[in-house]
Amino acid sequence: MALSAWCLWKAKRWRFSGCHAEIFRGCLIPFRDYSFPVKLPRPRINSFCNATSRVHQKVMGVVDDAKKAAAFRAVDDYVKNNTSIGVGSGSTVIYAIERIAERVARENLNLVCVPTSFQAKQLILQHSLTLGELESFPQVSWPGSPLFGARIGLSASLSDPQCTSFQLDCVIDGADEVDPNMTLIKGGGGCLTQEKIVASCSERLVIIVDYTKESPHLGQHYTKGVPIEVLPLAYVPVQRKIEDMFGGRAELRMAKMKAGPLVTDNGNFILDWKFPPALSDWRAVNQGVSMIPGVVETGLFVGMTTQVYYGMADGSVKLHKSAR
Repeated sequence: MALSAWCLWKAKRWRFSGCHAEIFRGCLIPFRDYSFPVKLPRPRINSFCNATSRVHQKVMGVVDDAKKAAAFRAVDDYVKNNTSIGVGSGSTVIYAIERIAERVARENLNLVCVPTSFQAKQLILQHSLTLGELESFPQVSWPGSPLFGARIGLSASLSDPQCTSFQLDCVIDGADEVDPNMTLIKGGGGCLTQEKIVASCSERLVIIVDYTKESPHLGQHYTKGVPIEVLPLAYVPVQRKIEDMFGGRAELRMAKMKAGPLVTDNGNFILDWKFPPALSDWRAVNQGVSMIPGVVETGLFVGMTTQVYYGMADGSVKLHKSAR
């Protein structure tokens, strides 16, 4: 009763409105009716939250503009007529798809788009682009066959000198973090295995990111760790072996809108490995983790990137090109 009396005294002092008094009264131990007409003042915290929200929206607007600038520049530089394009996943790639669809409609380009995820596939279909798959692209042909010379692509000799392997002309994808050697952490969206498979089918992996993804060393800006896709049966043994071999902590990624762990497009689990900051030989780390039984793929992309497009806060685009 003492608590109710105190709260009622505060309600009278604050001069709440009738409707708010009824809500307020429901939280109390009633001992008499609320008979005073009131009006609830706007809480000061709302003003602070609105100001914070406006700042957040402004910052996110700058980041989104940077993503768009990087995506548009990369598409304009690499997407040509009669080519096959690997389409990555993530928020920045959405702008790349929009630009590709815009150019296809305006320039009547003949393109085939190979997705790296369910999300990428849906974006391709939604924009009425031609959907391809790795069963058809890359494709192999011989001189004199109907397929030979029908497409433009990078070629690599197979055992037969008369055989030409047509690869994807380029793959455009995003990243969670990029270091000065263009080593990437990918897989924040859970699509790392498909992304790496598609990237391996082209000699040109083009990364489009905003300025917040550039880092002097991996783990400084992206603190969620390296994603590692694992078979569900093996996630506990893999956890223990990674921690024993390299240190740090590997945590099972949990789903946001369902009970239990996140399940990838391939039906597997993901471990987010928060590695020790002293690690730097990422090629050796990637090889060591990949050799653990039960590991499907890692989110470390080492020596695969051709060029990185950084969208900057001022709307410009900074390029970082591989020497290879």
